[in-house]
Amino acid sequence: MGSNLVKAALGEMPADVVLKNGNLVNVNTAEVERSVDVAVKDGRVALVGDAKHCVGDTTRVVDIRGEFIVPGLLDAHIHIESSMLTLTQFARAVLPRGTTGVFIDPHEIVNVLGLKGMEILMEEGKRLPLKVFFEVPSCVPSAPSLETNGAELGPREVASAMKFGNVVGLAEMMNVPGVLSGDETVSRKLEIAKGFGRVIEGHAPGMGGKELAAYISAGIHSDHESSVGKEAVEKLRRGMKLEIREGSAARNLSALMKDIVKLVYDTRHCLLATDDKHPGDLLKEGHIDHAIRLAIKEGVEPVEAIQMATLNTAEHFGILELGSISPGKVADIVIVKDLEKFTAGRVFASGKLVADKGRMIAKLQGFAYPDFTKATINLKKKPVAKDFTVKAGSGSKTKSKVICVMDGEITTEMEILKLKSKNGEFLPDVSKDVIRAAVVERHRRTGNVGLGFVRGFGLNKGALASSVGHDSHNITVLGVEKEEMAVAVDEIQKSGGGQVVVLNGKAIAKVELPIAGLLSEKPAEDVAREVDALNLAARRLGTKLKSPFMTMAFLSLPVIPKLRLTDKGLVDVEKFSIVNLLD
Repeated sequence: MGSNLVKAALGEMPADVVLKNGNLVNVNTAEVERSVDVAVKDGRVALVGDAKHCVGDTTRVVDIRGEFIVPGLLDAHIHIESSMLTLTQFARAVLPRGTTGVFIDPHEIVNVLGLKGMEILMEEGKRLPLKVFFEVPSCVPSAPSLETNGAELGPREVASAMKFGNVVGLAEMMNVPGVLSGDETVSRKLEIAKGFGRVIEGHAPGMGGKELAAYISAGIHSDHESSVGKEAVEKLRRGMKLEIREGSAARNLSALMKDIVKLVYDTRHCLLATDDKHPGDLLKEGHIDHAIRLAIKEGVEPVEAIQMATLNTAEHFGILELGSISPGKVADIVIVKDLEKFTAGRVFASGKLVADKGRMIAKLQGFAYPDFTKATINLKKKPVAKDFTVKAGSGSKTKSKVICVMDGEITTEMEILKLKSKNGEFLPDVSKDVIRAAVVERHRRTGNVGLGFVRGFGLNKGALASSVGHDSHNITVLGVEKEEMAVAVDEIQKSGGGQVVVLNGKAIAKVELPIAGLLSEKPAEDVAREVDALNLAARRLGTKLKSPFMTMAFLSLPVIPKLRLTDKGLVDVEKFSIVNLLD
């Protein structure tokens, strides 16, 4: 290949493709070079400049007519499972938007299937024009004493996975207390990553001062959890790579860029990421192209915004064959008519046209998921109404701790409320917006059912259930009547995973997610329509939350304050312990 590139650059062998008369966005020097040609041979850039001598009888010449030639876009941090799509269908959605590479943390599917889940995604990724790079999950499970999940990755498994192809690092280290206290298991994982020369990704919401210094000193190189400008600036000053998140659940870009632009900071240590991006948002807003447009709107120069989505990310992960349009690099190229509006036109992956004007041109190879990925809803028995009975207290124990959610937030609050009771059972109180909540274990047939109450969903009838429950992905179910909750969980079991709305004993809307209870094999357009119908059905039950299932998915995540519910019970995150429902 190298010999062919040399010959093509010298004109001794015809290029496969020549893009002529373009304006090159040169992220190496942060400039736009006018009237530039790009010659491509064997999927790589052979020459940038005047490429007339590279044209032969077999060369495909594409006249760019003064439009902009941009490197393929890279997402610095994403959980692909949040899209509810397989890698193939995700690629179909993002390639037309100009995304040609993603750096994924597969800890959602690994929590369900273990390293076999990661290996399946790797096998699928090999068949795609989208470049897919992997990080080894660092916290599976995220809170082993507080929940039940489907797998465990200790230091031995982390070391094994570091040898897999396309692995670039250790994924976000969420166990901050373990890092700061020198926990032996956490320390071993960090040392393993260092031994392999891999990047260590961070997860440090709100950290600063001596704790941040200690966290960085442990060898952690980046963070995607900053939500305010002051926090982001401190992390940049201390040498961290700032992965600026603009996803579906968390939208931090505008808040962070305001301070960075105002203080005229160098953005070469800033990267663009989505973290979680839902199918409807991918189709309506876009992907990394959306983040670029938003950064430009906040005052970032277009070339700098493009750097944040290309070169900065490639250099951070040490993938030096990507990130710019330079001789020898992979020819991942996006043609854009207007840098300010930044809408992808033609998209080339490894020198081949894969999308044009927002539509896929290339035919993507199908991928068959093995049967074991579709057999992950393993309940001990068929759910019945009495499984969701919450026994009332006696004497002075007449009050209950209640999880309180807020629209658009993944943190929760705790309230202590006096609830009605009947026949020794606590009852929901629709007048106070308090409904039943439960988490049903679905991996190991333990029969565990964590019970509690939640406020803020606005339901006055029916039930909602989902097998998407970060990070262990047990079945979370909410409802007013126990009978409806039992029907909802049974519907999830019948579907092999997914999300459902139940009313009057019947499923009125459903999204089936048979792969690990997380993914659908349908195209993004179909899944987005199903999700829209699901949310519309949920509103029939009284909720006014914008994304009730997204809010519900985080109810069982016992590493984000304050009060959570897992299959083992109610969790006070600040105490990091199971607590009694009664007060």
